[in-house]
Amino acid sequence: MCGITGYIDFSSSTPPETLISMVNALHHRGPDDKGHEIFHNRQGTTIGLGQTRLSILDLTSAGHQPMSYKDLCTVFNGEIYNFKEIRKELEGFGHRFISNSDTEVILHAYEQWGPEFVHRLVGMFVIVIYDKALDKLLIYRDRAGVKPIFYYWHDGLFMFASELKSLFIHSRFQSEIDRNALLLYFDFGYIPSPYSIFQHTFKVEPGKFLVLDIKKKELFLERYWTIDDFYSKAKYSFDYHEAKERVKDLLIKSCDYRMVADVPVGIFLSGGYDSSTVTALLQKDKTEQLKTFTIGFEEGNNEAPYAKKIAQYLGTDHSEYTFTTREAQDIIPELSYYYDEPFADSSAIPTKLVSKLARNRVKVALSADGGDELFAGYTDYSKLDKQLEFLNKIPVQLNFVLRPSLLFISGLLSNSHSEIKHKLRSVAITLNSNKIKRAIELRRVSYSLPHYYHKNLFSSVLNRYKTKYDDELSNIGSVLEIALAIDYDMYLQNDIMTKVDRASMSVSLEGREPLLDHRLFEFVAQLPNEYKYNRLETKRILKDISHEYIPKELLERPKAGFSLPIYNWLRGDLQYLIDEYLDEKSISESNLFNTDFVREQVILFNKDRFHYKPIIWKLLMFQMWYRRWIK
Repeated sequence: MCGITGYIDFSSSTPPETLISMVNALHHRGPDDKGHEIFHNRQGTTIGLGQTRLSILDLTSAGHQPMSYKDLCTVFNGEIYNFKEIRKELEGFGHRFISNSDTEVILHAYEQWGPEFVHRLVGMFVIVIYDKALDKLLIYRDRAGVKPIFYYWHDGLFMFASELKSLFIHSRFQSEIDRNALLLYFDFGYIPSPYSIFQHTFKVEPGKFLVLDIKKKELFLERYWTIDDFYSKAKYSFDYHEAKERVKDLLIKSCDYRMVADVPVGIFLSGGYDSSTVTALLQKDKTEQLKTFTIGFEEGNNEAPYAKKIAQYLGTDHSEYTFTTREAQDIIPELSYYYDEPFADSSAIPTKLVSKLARNRVKVALSADGGDELFAGYTDYSKLDKQLEFLNKIPVQLNFVLRPSLLFISGLLSNSHSEIKHKLRSVAITLNSNKIKRAIELRRVSYSLPHYYHKNLFSSVLNRYKTKYDDELSNIGSVLEIALAIDYDMYLQNDIMTKVDRASMSVSLEGREPLLDHRLFEFVAQLPNEYKYNRLETKRILKDISHEYIPKELLERPKAGFSLPIYNWLRGDLQYLIDEYLDEKSISESNLFNTDFVREQVILFNKDRFHYKPIIWKLLMFQMWYRRWIK
């Protein structure tokens, strides 16, 4: 696990010390070791590769990066969990190894199988390979997007980095805000790949690899994996019992893989089904107590008592800490540094706190993210079902009357009902759509900014970039699977994985995701929907597996999550943040927003008469980011 960075400068004008500074900017991601190397090809182009290392496997200097082998050099962030099996296969072909690291296996695997070697990897990764013989740079990102990678391509300079802050170091990096990407941020609270907040700067999407032909100065991206392919396949014919046993076997293998390390490993335990199942499967045959970690809060939703009961039942070595309101609030000013792109998920606060707790005792922590996207756990899926059932009952011949009527009603409602206006307008738009497009549009509406704010918030008209919501998903058979596929590519990757990566790496902690093993996702995607979800129960198959190890009464409760009273704080102890960052002068500095409109919204919020609170937190997070990185 580490931070990686580098550049290809076709003008060869980058000073060598720039690469060192780019590496140092990622120190928190890998404080155990640093490395950098600069190459020059025959055309005089300069290639720089750098890495900061968080030592997890092969703690010796043999795991140092950049690592070279013949005409290949790599920097790599992540873990390849099946590297020992791949190594054994490669040894059968005559390969010899001098370390016990997965990094060395990557280089040999690329030499043996070429660019297609990625299909053999089980893990989380961003792999950068400089192939000197072909004069090409390749960047691979894992299938779920667990590990981040940005790249910049403009005016004869290509750069890449685990975090944007490393790119800022280079004097030729142009931090020009992409206004259309800004619209995406205010829609979703994050900027989905492949976009970033800056022009000329992008993210490699999960399941893709980038190739830069240095000699030709040509860049292209190719997809090697997508979850859509598996939702599009025919469903397995296993009966429920056999399917459950196969899922359990895949879960056990996935969890066991993620315990492989040369340093202490622990587990984030919330007491919900996902983390409790992971903990139970790992503790069941072990005499040694697993280390589990939970945090609680003085305010908001507190899951610590539930987690404690699970830990006691399973017999783990449990650590629990209740953070004060002040400790939680003190994290907020740090967010804009570690999330160096605008990011508005307030659960980043507790995620950072639980990472800090775990780092006191372990260097690796398993996090049970992805269970909702894998086993259909969100309550939103039930709402979508009911909405579509109602809309599909409307006779087609009535659409031409109902559509203008809904638009008319939406226009009559006051702006204080902006969310209802937004939903009515969106339903009207979907009435002439087929079942698939209707489902996609309703899913998009549930996450995006109401039309009223689109129209009034910004100082200029912005165009909406295409996202997963604009993809053609007609090959996927059911509405539920469309929702799952969209959430995998949008919310899971861009929100949850971003949140966990930056929070854990801010304290030099490696986070691992056993529920995101691609083999598990591929299998579950091809199970009949009723094995996962029906109108009476979500996560059916996972829950039945869990109940084999943990009594049902310890797990059954309404779905919750990290929840803090952010908006109460912003009208109380944290009012000074609103006053400092959302005053008229601060808002006008960027020339991005309608200052009068923002002022009106702040007044309404302060009087507790605001009806769409998320816009306040999104604005605050953006303004704090802007002041730290742009102003």
